[in-house]
Amino acid sequence: MNDGLAEAGERRVGWAARSMPVLQAIAAGFAEDRPLDGLRIAACLHVTAETAVLMGALKAGGAEISLAASNPLSTQDDVAAVLSEYGMAVHARAGVDRDTYYRHIHQTLDIAPQIVLDDGCDLVNILHTERTELLGDVAGGCEETTTGIIRLRQMAAEGALTFPMVAVNDTRTKRMFDNRYGTGQSTLDGIMRATNILLAGRTVVVAGFGFCGRGVAERAKGLGARVVVTEIDPVKALDASLQGYDVQPMSRAAEIGDVFVTVTGDRDVVRAEHLAVMKDGAILANAGHFDVEIDVRALEDMAQSVNFGVRPNTDEYVLDDGRRLLLLAEGRLVNLTAAEGHPAAVMDMSFSAQALAVSWLAREAARLSPGVYDVPPDIDVQVARLKLAAAGIVIDELTPEQEEYLHSWRVGS
Repeated sequence: MNDGLAEAGERRVGWAARSMPVLQAIAAGFAEDRPLDGLRIAACLHVTAETAVLMGALKAGGAEISLAASNPLSTQDDVAAVLSEYGMAVHARAGVDRDTYYRHIHQTLDIAPQIVLDDGCDLVNILHTERTELLGDVAGGCEETTTGIIRLRQMAAEGALTFPMVAVNDTRTKRMFDNRYGTGQSTLDGIMRATNILLAGRTVVVAGFGFCGRGVAERAKGLGARVVVTEIDPVKALDASLQGYDVQPMSRAAEIGDVFVTVTGDRDVVRAEHLAVMKDGAILANAGHFDVEIDVRALEDMAQSVNFGVRPNTDEYVLDDGRRLLLLAEGRLVNLTAAEGHPAAVMDMSFSAQALAVSWLAREAARLSPGVYDVPPDIDVQVARLKLAAAGIVIDELTPEQEEYLHSWRVGS
């Protein structure tokens, strides 16, 4: 083990922990109560400093942990090094190829997990397709991405899911803090680090107006960009329009956009017919979990030549007519590849909900049927209360009379 690398990881994790008081408080409680004693946990997550703080909390609760990366381009090797020194099995290295990525997930599953933590559903998918001999040991798990929840709900609908999975992504705190504020800020951070462009006065096309897309649109607008939203959901499209955004189909937006950001959880959002009409110098960035939202293969087929690395995390595709399209982060998650992902203060809430959900599963999984479950509301409220307390924010409480009024249908005006 490279001691210098581990020392750098220690500093990075320590810096993140400063902004994660809620998770540290939970870790202290776990260390005292040991709710995860002897529990084997296999996790497929972004191997970042914030994830290390989560892993430390679970280990404090008594868990045995094996960790793989959910995206090789987001892996911080110094963090992987220090986690190994903490006594965890870490199967992750920055920049590995696809075959190594999947081999790492298989190695993580060799722990024969009782609880799984997933970020995109790849680990759960492999369990159900290639490592079915391990399914009998798995009591349940957690998923924290929109993309992963889409896959899990489809598995459940087809009767393929064999254990309960908690949709950590769908909590109110996660959607508000992580998806909206975290994705909004970190996505633009990644785009600006990769390109150093001025967003003011540019036309930014945001594909998808869920919580993540909403955050990207808000932040881009705040930096002076003209924002165009593309959507397939009429309610979300109406919401975007009423918030003042220009709503158009991608076929029209492709002609006018300077920067394109995909945030949908689906594939082929930007296709060959869109690439064919884009401006010279158009920038393509993906903030969805998998690298399928921009049709990179179509872009490769259309390109006469490719100038890789014209800037860090920026590749220039030169088309037959001389137009240049700039692809960021190889079409992968731009906020975790070209930047550092969500600020630690954001992940404090998401990973606190994750840790408490794991503790809840350790107690309740045996009573649950296979399926996708919401995080118990009291966990969401507990995380929000802890975050407010850490920030020194005090809120009102209901008086007994107000409580009674809210729970009685007999009292009118």
